[in-house]
Amino acid sequence: MPNRARPRLLATLLGVVLVGASAGCSLLGRDAAADTPAAPPPGSAVGGSAPEVPTTITQGQVSLLQRLGADASLRTLSVERDGSWQCLDCAGDGVTSRGRLAPEQTERLQVLLADPRLAEETDQVRRYRTTCIDALTSSLLTSSGLISSQDCPGEERPPVAGEILLLLTQATPAEVEG
Repeated sequence: MPNRARPRLLATLLGVVLVGASAGCSLLGRDAAADTPAAPPPGSAVGGSAPEVPTTITQGQVSLLQRLGADASLRTLSVERDGSWQCLDCAGDGVTSRGRLAPEQTERLQVLLADPRLAEETDQVRRYRTTCIDALTSSLLTSSGLISSQDCPGEERPPVAGEILLLLTQATPAEVEG
C-alpha cells in the first residue's frame, strides 16, 4: 500500500473510534460489562464499501485524532518516525498541511513514545469513557494503544500522553483545547 494512502485509511478507522467515543461507547468497540464486540472487525465491509484499514501503528509513529462534539468533522494529524507530519483539518478549518518537527521535537517525541508508562495510559487499561458533551476529544494512536482525553473541567490527561499532545499541538496546527 502506498505511504500516502495510510493517513486516509488510518483516519477512517479512527473516525469510527471517535464516533463511538462521542456516543459514550467504549473506544475499543467493546462493552466493558458484556465484553462482546460492538462493531464489525476492522477491514470488514460496512455498507459493502469500507476499505481494509490497518489496526496498528508502528513504534515511533503517532496519530492524533480530534473531534469537537459529536457533529464536528474529524481532525487528523499523522506523525512519522522521522518527524514529518500531515494534518487534515487540524484546526477545524478544512486545510490540509504538511511539515516536519524540529530535530529536538522529533527526539523528544521518540523518547515519549518509547516511555514504558505509556502502556499504562491506554484507554483499555484505564477503562476510559468520554464524559463531556461537545468537548474536544483528543485520541492518540500509538504502538502502545489508543489514549484518549477530553478538554472538559475536572478531567486530567494521562502524564506521558499529555506531554505528547502538548508537543504535537505546539509544533503543528492541531489544537490542545476546543
